Amino acid sequence: MIIIRPIRSSDYDALHHIAVESGHGFTSLPVNEGLLTSRINRATSSFHKQEDVNGDEGYLFVMEDSETGEVVGTSGIEAAVGLHDAFYHYHVGKVVHSSRELNVYNTVETLSLNNDYTGASELCTLYLDAKYRINNNGRFLSKCRFLFMAEHQERFNHTVIAEMRGVSDENGNSPFWQWLEEHFFSMDFPTADYLSGIGKKEFIAELMPKYPIYVSLLSKEAQAVIGKVHENTLPALRLLEREGFVSRGYVDIFDGGPTVEAELKSIKTIRNSMRLQVDIAEVNSTQKFMICNTKISEFRAVHMPIDVNETNQVARIDQKTADALQVKAGDWVRVGAH
Repeated sequence: MIIIRPIRSSDYDALHHIAVESGHGFTSLPVNEGLLTSRINRATSSFHKQEDVNGDEGYLFVMEDSETGEVVGTSGIEAAVGLHDAFYHYHVGKVVHSSRELNVYNTVETLSLNNDYTGASELCTLYLDAKYRINNNGRFLSKCRFLFMAEHQERFNHTVIAEMRGVSDENGNSPFWQWLEEHFFSMDFPTADYLSGIGKKEFIAELMPKYPIYVSLLSKEAQAVIGKVHENTLPALRLLEREGFVSRGYVDIFDGGPTVEAELKSIKTIRNSMRLQVDIAEVNSTQKFMICNTKISEFRAVHMPIDVNETNQVARIDQKTADALQVKAGDWVRVGAH
């Protein structure tokens, strides 16, 4: 059975493997022992926090194959970004240059550096081992976070964002960054990406142009990828769009990938999820649902067939599912459509 649970210290080797396999552009998991250990420790502390308030927590989940005990994927949530380290974006805007006398009217796109998403909650760190990208495991790994957020809404901001990986080649070269590198940074994309991932973001404020950049001044290659996602990221973007996420013109300062946003309570899975009471018995339905318990430090989520009785607010699950969720008859679970 596939189970999603909070990360723990014994998962370090698996997380390091994921960091290596995910490659360039996966800023939230740099291949750095100290930072990966710190990420695990911070997640553990966040899951054990007693107060249901929105602060500087970082939640990191892992997907485990219970048959083998192997950790095969991870996904995360930052409760509030930018509270301690500046959280930068470019915003794509417009300026108009016009002259009545010459009868000239030109609209020009600009990129303006900003910190507009400071304090927002962020979906991050989504990665699944290639051999487990079957049976909708990727959708489950991503969407299970919404069940956790639905159950513990006080821990998150009303605005939820996700930074989508922008266009880069197999060597980690970004057309967007190449233009910035040439004119402002003298540093290749993998290096800048890594430094940002390990928290050394001072160079952004020190070297990034402070005034709006005219998009027309960028190379044609850089212009073409603004707001575009890496081909491997398209499925993740489509999933979030179906949940109600939209782009408001914010893009990543390194690769130009779009940032999408939604209001927490408007996210489809959160809005439609149900809190039901557990009945343990043989299940007749073959329809699978995402199910999670209502715990925090001992959070568990599975994707299994259950019988749902909305009228009586009851979820009938079998004993195997109950054991995986660590629940008993009469306990409450949260259920979401897959």
